[in-house]
Parts: sequence; C-alpha cells; structure tokens
Amino acid sequence: MSGRGEDLLAGLVALLLVPWIVWTMMRGLREGRLPIARSHVVRAERRGAFHALLGLYGLVLVLVAAIAIDLLFGVRLWNFR
Repeated sequence: MSGRGEDLLAGLVALLLVPWIVWTMMRGLREGRLPIARSHVVRAERRGAFHALLGLYGLVLVLVAAIAIDLLFGVRLWNFR
C-alpha cells in the first residue's frame, strides 16, 4: 500500500471509532456506569473515579477525531513526518 492509502485506511478506522466512543459515553451517563478493561466504574459507588474516567473518554474522543481529520484530509496537525 502507498503512504496515502495507509493514511486513508487508518483515518477511516479512527473515524469509525468516534461514534463508538460517543455511544459508550452516552450509555455510561444514562446507566451510571462506564466500562474499564473487564470491569465497570459505577457512578453511585465511586463518583470521582466515574467523572475522571468520563474525562479520559472525552480526551480520547478529541484525540481520535483529530487523528482521523489529520489522516483523511491531510491537515497535518502534527509535524512528525
């Protein structure tokens, strides 16, 4: 595969992750528990940990969306290449 083809494939995979992350966050807010590894953090039991994990999910959402935009549209948000 060429460099541009690999960028498109990786960008599409990152773009497909965005709705899954949003769905996980919305379900976690609705049900009051967020998945972590093979367990869950329940809001009623560990409120601070729940909000910290929700913040990490939000950070991952922003980063994955930025990576998808960078790879699909060639915006070059980072100058690593």
